[in-house]
This record gives sequence, C-alpha cells and structure tokens, in this order.
Amino acid sequence: MSHPAVSLLADLIRRPSVTPIEDGVLDVVEAFLTPLGFECTRLPFEGDGSYPVDNLFAIRRGNGPHLLFAGHTDVVPPGDVAAWTHDPFSAEIVDGVMWGRGATDMKSGVAAFCGAVANLAANGGLDRGTISLAITNDEEADAVNGTKKIMEWADDRGEKFDFAIVGEPSSFETFGDSIKIGRRGSVSGKLTVVGKQGHAAYPQRANNPMPVIAALTQALYEPLDNGTEHFQPTNLEVTAIDTGNAASNVIPERASLRFNIRFNDTWTGETLLAEIHRRIAAVDARGCAIEFEQIGPVSRCFISQPEGHVAHLSDVMEQANGKRPIMSTIGGTSDARFIAQYCPVVECGLIGATMHQVDERVPVADVERLSDFYATYVASFFDRGTRD
Repeated sequence: MSHPAVSLLADLIRRPSVTPIEDGVLDVVEAFLTPLGFECTRLPFEGDGSYPVDNLFAIRRGNGPHLLFAGHTDVVPPGDVAAWTHDPFSAEIVDGVMWGRGATDMKSGVAAFCGAVANLAANGGLDRGTISLAITNDEEADAVNGTKKIMEWADDRGEKFDFAIVGEPSSFETFGDSIKIGRRGSVSGKLTVVGKQGHAAYPQRANNPMPVIAALTQALYEPLDNGTEHFQPTNLEVTAIDTGNAASNVIPERASLRFNIRFNDTWTGETLLAEIHRRIAAVDARGCAIEFEQIGPVSRCFISQPEGHVAHLSDVMEQANGKRPIMSTIGGTSDARFIAQYCPVVECGLIGATMHQVDERVPVADVERLSDFYATYVASFFDRGTRD
C-alpha cells in the first residue's frame, strides 16, 4: 500500500501551481486534511503592490502544546519542458524516483507532514496537542500576500505557537545532516549617477558618471563585518552596472548600479541602510548627482537559539539517524523569517540537490522517511509539552 505522503505528493505535483497560479493545489491539501479533523480556512490576500494569492490555514486543536508547520505549494516555472526527461507535472515514478517540479522544493515537505499527521490520526496521536499548517502559494516570487499575512491573521485571532517547522529542503548530503536555525537578511538597492552627455573626444564639455560609479562600487565592496557566532560575514554583491549607451564615442549622461546584500545579525535593515548611505556620501560625486533607490522590502535576519525546542528536534533527529544535525544559517531567505517574529522556527526537510533545476526529482523512500520522521517528532513534541 502506498504511503499517504507519496500519493499526496503525486497529486500535488500534477497541479502546475507556478506562482501565483493556485490551479487547485490547495484544494488537494484541504481535501486531505479535512477528514483528519482539521478546520481549514482559505485566506485570499491581495494588495501592497503584489498579485492576489490564495493561502490555507488548517488547525486541529487538542490538549497540549501548539506546533506550526509552514510550507508552500507554489513552484518556479519548469523552463524548457522539452529538456525534461519526464513531464515536469507528471509525478512519474521511475526506479523509485518521483519526477516533477516541486518534488523537492517543496511539495514533498507539505506532503510528508500531511502524511505524518494522517498516520498519527489513525493511532489517536493527534489529541495530545494542537497542530496548525500555514500553506501559501506565494513563496517563490514576491512573498507579499502569503506567509507574512497568514501569520498576521493568525496572531489577530489569538493563535499562539510554541514552535514551528518549515519544510524547506535543509539537508546537504544525507537526510537530516542539517537543519536551518536562522537565515541572513536581504536588502537590494539601485544607485543612479547623473552627469552630462558629450562627445568622447571632448570630455571637458561633458561630465562622465562612470568614474563615480566605479568609486561607488569600490566603496560598497569594503567589508561590512567579520561574521558572528552563528552567521558568516555579511556580503554585498553588485549584480548589474548599466549605462544604456550603445555608442563607443559618446560619454553617457547616466549610469546605474544594482546590488544585493545578505546580512547577518550584526545589522538590522535600518542600520545597514544607514551604513550604505554613509558610504555613498563619502564618495566624491565629481559634480554628478547620485540617487539611491531601495528595491523591494528588507528581509530581516533571524536566529532561533539552539536550545529548547530546537535542541529537542536535534535530539530526535540524532536518535533517528545516529548523527546529530548541523545547525546551519546559510542560504537565501525563506518564509521562516515571517514566523520568527511569533515563535522559534527551524527549517527541516529533504536534500535540495535538484530544486529549481530541470529534472527536479526526489527518491520516494526519502519522502517516506521524512514523513515518518515528522510523525516521530510530533509525538515526541507532544510528550515534551510546552518547555522551551
């Protein structure tokens, strides 16, 4: 008999839910959870400069601590479908491997947790605590009308969570070798330097913005810090420099520079932006105008301290694998940053080797293993109570 997590994963992959298109994928999750006693609420959010998004909050109340599982059902586009070995939305299983977009990132995490609660429900194991699931279809793109607003909605109605797991791929080489207890923050910006256009043979009649762009680049690349106890050093990367100038004999009027910073807990968004403005002000503008534009919102840095519930999760993983997981903070941003404001949160999931790639796929045995681990952990979490 097929493991419930595997059957559910196949149903999820067959829904081409490329952000923000939901395509019925949340209906599949809701139909799975409702017979298990979960109260399911659909939460459509829109506005704030982004597209409308459908979300799902499901809760099953019991006597005991409250565990939140968070994940996303949206996926990145498959790219060139002809380049795939198997159709990206077929969920075809070949030699024990399931193929499809979202197989690792992260429909497998959602399916594994749902499969875990199904197995626990069959044994009466869900009555000793409360379980909630916050499932969004807006993680891979703007992340404006998804998890952030689900958490605000839940907080407004008085929901209190003791601990949260985000089912993102967190393992490196083998299942459970790493969990993520934090993420660096992210901020992006654009600098535009406006000078005066002119003929390259008559520079005295123009004011070239390019030397200023070069000086700004050098100033931005000065080290920001040396890292902290749990985080690697903050890094700034210039991602584009452009003049829009197609002629080789014309001094451009303007030049622009775009950059992204991944910052650790040395900084907040406010203090980091203040440092960027200080560096910009220290550059000789050479008579040009320098304009700064922040691109998008700041993604906050967060850390869940490696004690309490975090240490307990590591204990359970060590018992399952015979090896304690590394507590990591590397990688990009995730929706865990929105949850960290309400309770400790970790990312705990599969190996992410093929995520976002052509031929994304996952061994069926890994999905079953993750689901069984979630079930073991939930039971242990309920046994432990609300201690943190």
